[in-house]
Amino acid sequence: MDGLAQLIRIDRSSPVPLYYQVAQRMQELIESAQLPPGSRLDNEITLADQLGLSRPTMRQAIGHLVDKGLLVRKRGVGTQVAQRRVSRQVELTSLYDDLDRARRRPRTEVLAFEVITAPAAAAAALHLPAGADVLHVERLRYAEDEPLAVLRNYLPAGLADISRDALADRGLYQVLRDSGIQMRIADQTIGARKASTAEARLLGEVRGAPLLTMSRTAYDPAGHAVEYGDHVYRASHYSFELTLLSR
Repeated sequence: MDGLAQLIRIDRSSPVPLYYQVAQRMQELIESAQLPPGSRLDNEITLADQLGLSRPTMRQAIGHLVDKGLLVRKRGVGTQVAQRRVSRQVELTSLYDDLDRARRRPRTEVLAFEVITAPAAAAAALHLPAGADVLHVERLRYAEDEPLAVLRNYLPAGLADISRDALADRGLYQVLRDSGIQMRIADQTIGARKASTAEARLLGEVRGAPLLTMSRTAYDPAGHAVEYGDHVYRASHYSFELTLLSR
């Protein structure tokens, strides 16, 4: 981005490392939208020359912001300011609905839509006998054209009239509500792990990149399990928020 170096001031007498001074100032510019999402940065050599820094120092500053999810490196494109991070309250809501309310322009690519024999984890979560059939749905969810999450869901076969096209247009929970299925309560577990090769390819990450995980079993008002989800999210673009109350 032209003129970036003019917005960064370095105090060489300060005990604060030079790379950190640069990273902090760039973070301020990003958070104040002076560097808006999608802005391209000059390469490290050019920025280092403009600021009078060594290339390793500049690389360290940019790497620091990449690790924080504020910048992204894209092959063939260079370094860009990342899209806004999705921060989501832990509630019984659909990711699609949350993104839509936040005006993040959700989009869905349906990767799988098939009736299969329930995997052991799905059968246990849905309280189904071994060998029972389930509808397996796998989707890639985008926010503002950035891949955000891989969503794998399992529903008892025949539970509701669900189509592949409907899931491409709306969130699963909205499709279920349209079919007369209501969710009242859910059991949910949040964790983290490394991305597999396939997940990294879908999400635009490198293999082994950190992912947030969420598994959820949702129940209707009668206490019947109606949906089991096993989802992964890009840790660089996504976070969960919880409100804690003292007892």
